[in-house]
Amino acid sequence: MKRILISAVAVLALSISAMAGVNSQTGCGLGSMIIKDDSSAVLLALQATTNGTSGNQTFGITSGTSGCSKTKFVMNERAQEFVASNMDVLAKEIAVGHGESIDTLAELLNVEDTATFSASLQANYNSIYTSKSVEMADVLDNISTTSL
Repeated sequence: MKRILISAVAVLALSISAMAGVNSQTGCGLGSMIIKDDSSAVLLALQATTNGTSGNQTFGITSGTSGCSKTKFVMNERAQEFVASNMDVLAKEIAVGHGESIDTLAELLNVEDTATFSASLQANYNSIYTSKSVEMADVLDNISTTSL
C-alpha cells in the first residue's frame, strides 16, 4: 500500500512538473504568497494546490487581493458562444469601430463604457485578429489583454 501511495505521488509530481514552467503559471493567491520559492516543480505544485484548494485564489481575483489583479471583465460561456457564432461580423464591426455585435459583446462582458470599449477594439484590431485563421478562444484572449 505504501508503494502505491509513493508511486501515485511521484506520478502526480512528474505530471505537474511537465505543466509547470514559471511562477506565473501557479497564479496569485495564498500559496504564491506563502511559498515564494519557485525553483522546483514540487514547490510550484504546492503553490498551485494551496491556491486552488483553499478557495482564496477565486476571491483574490474577484476582489483584487492576495497578489491578484482584479479582472476588467469576465469571459463567460455566453460571450464565448456569441463570439464563436459571430466571428466574421464581429471582425468587420471591430475594424469599423462600432456595431450591434460589439454592443452585444460589451453587454455580455458587463462593459459599461461601450464607446471606449469599441474604440479600444478598433485600435487593437491587428492584435485581436492576428491571422485569417484565428480561433474564437484566441480572439477572446486578445480582447481581454488589449481592450480596457
